[in-house]
Amino acid sequence: MDSTLAPADHLDMHVNGRLATVPASAGMTLLQALRNDCALNGPKYGCGLGECGACTVLIDGVAARACVIPVAAAHGRAITTLEGLGSETAPGPTQQAFIECEAAQCGYCLNGMVMTVEALIRRKPDPSEQEIRRELHHNLCRCGTHVEILQAARRAAVLHRMAGQVLDAKDPV
Repeated sequence: MDSTLAPADHLDMHVNGRLATVPASAGMTLLQALRNDCALNGPKYGCGLGECGACTVLIDGVAARACVIPVAAAHGRAITTLEGLGSETAPGPTQQAFIECEAAQCGYCLNGMVMTVEALIRRKPDPSEQEIRRELHHNLCRCGTHVEILQAARRAAVLHRMAGQVLDAKDPV
């Protein structure tokens, strides 16, 4: 961060539970701030048009395409990236589900898939297969791991319920 910028040239946002101060550059997207100023590699630059989903983050718990959101729109907001869901040694339930179901090939779309599923489960803890498909409809995977991704989304719902100690009779254990 350039320390010569005046404080008014900075924005504060809460990224993965921590305060982050980033330059308020005109034309800067949230994705650029997250990757360049916060050194987070979860959200990826894919299409730059908000159409592929590789850049998906949660803004106040809602899935959003960071490549088309001006960084100024994130001022004072809670931003969660893939890194904020868990760690390498303690992945969050959605991350664990994708690992267990081997729901990745090249992995480029994975950030968007995981973040979209996370947002869905936070909003609807037991989504139907149709709801999962509808939610992931605009996330692109060129490798063809769609079957495993759908399986991981269903497993993620189970793992979230298990983490909350709320088991449903139909949950596979």
